[in-house]
Amino acid sequence: MSIPATAICVDVLTDSPRWKAISRVALHVRKAAKRAVSMAGISVQTGAEIAVCLADDARVQALNRDWRSKDKPTNVLSFPGASPERISQALFLGDIIIAFETVAEEAASEGKLLQHHLSHLVVHGVLHLLGYDHMTRGDAERMEHLETMILASLMIPDPYHESDPLETETA
Repeated sequence: MSIPATAICVDVLTDSPRWKAISRVALHVRKAAKRAVSMAGISVQTGAEIAVCLADDARVQALNRDWRSKDKPTNVLSFPGASPERISQALFLGDIIIAFETVAEEAASEGKLLQHHLSHLVVHGVLHLLGYDHMTRGDAERMEHLETMILASLMIPDPYHESDPLETETA
């Protein structure tokens, strides 16, 4: 199932000025999020909203500590706005928070463009909001396959080339 990309609203808050390293960063975030929703195969309400906060490591570490009892930064956190069985009726799909320093370090160490890595993490976060997970090998393979397809439609290379599906930390 596919919905038009214009059918959802993606609010982008740039909480850290370091994200200005990516030209038109909000446009890239919106494009990746809308493409993920349109290709995820999950029915959502027209006008449903997603909030994306482009933060720094300190903010993400505090959220990770307070909500997941993990006192360290991570690349992306997703906070679903509805349970999986209520997604199709939800007007707010959830929040995604992304940490600049961690994302920039990962992109550099993996030889990826920062913009591409950001888009991948937005797609990954949106799929979590829509009920996808990667706790088991089968779930991880399904989620990674979908991420790869979505990113390919955005002309972004496969981020999982040569990786194990269970290596991805749960976000």
